[in-house]
Amino acid sequence: MKDKTIWAPWRAEFVLAKKESGCIFCKRLKMKDSVRNLIVHRGRKAFIILNKFPYTGGHSMVVPKRHVAHIEKLTPAEADEFFRLTQLTVKVIKKALKPHSMNLGMNLGRLSGAGVPDHLHMHIVPRWQGDTNFMPVIGRTKIMSVPLDHIYEAIKREFDKL
Repeated sequence: MKDKTIWAPWRAEFVLAKKESGCIFCKRLKMKDSVRNLIVHRGRKAFIILNKFPYTGGHSMVVPKRHVAHIEKLTPAEADEFFRLTQLTVKVIKKALKPHSMNLGMNLGRLSGAGVPDHLHMHIVPRWQGDTNFMPVIGRTKIMSVPLDHIYEAIKREFDKL
């Protein structure tokens, strides 16, 4: 059987674009919060940002403000807020998007899959029953049902209520 191509054009920007120099997280911290920088919440020692090229809608990351690559190098105050914001992000995503479950994880180092290996971050990926279907397996394409700007507004609205 001959392969058929199903296009996922929203990935083209990520795949083909010139990669930013420097740390994307540190750069976003200097920007005003909006759908442009995707920061939905800032704490004292860490912040929460949406993934611009998500695995599923609402894919968020908790990131220490300090540029640090190793979890063991977080100060106790940074570690406390990092994990409190992870808990808070799960709570907010549950309320805003109503996923059936979630994946949480960290890729510590480039060989483990970290796209930004020099700045620690926790991925929080909402999951819905049926979101892993035949499209990624057969069509090598993911279906994104809700645009990123709508996801940003829904999650940001919940953080603003806190």
